[in-house]
Amino acid sequence: MTYPAQLLELIEEFQDVESHMERLEMVFEMAEEVVALPVETWSDTTRIVGCQSEAHVNVSLDEGKVLMAGGADAQLVQGLMGILTIAINGSAPAQALLLSPQFAQEMGILNSLSPSRSNGFRNMFDKVMLEIRKLES
Repeated sequence: MTYPAQLLELIEEFQDVESHMERLEMVFEMAEEVVALPVETWSDTTRIVGCQSEAHVNVSLDEGKVLMAGGADAQLVQGLMGILTIAINGSAPAQALLLSPQFAQEMGILNSLSPSRSNGFRNMFDKVMLEIRKLES
């Protein structure tokens, strides 16, 4: 699959790191990439079901481009949101929907996470893609 340039760069950056701990530190740093979703707007509609932490996302279109905003009570989850933000923000919905969660495997982050966190990332990814599909229809 061909990834957007910003995601490809991020994948390569993560692949260059051999240490699981260093990779996790990089995930923590990605938390800064998230467009903040104010806590007062969190609801059952924005909740990522199946995530170990309290995590919420909202997906909208801004001039025809995907804009994901989110928030979580755990910095690791916020960092995973940051990675997904880099992957899809600014993309056309059809382009974003071509993405598969395989990119996280290629980055090497999923094997640095606990099984429940990996599953939470997948639930986050699936919710975001579902929301993009809703916007497209």
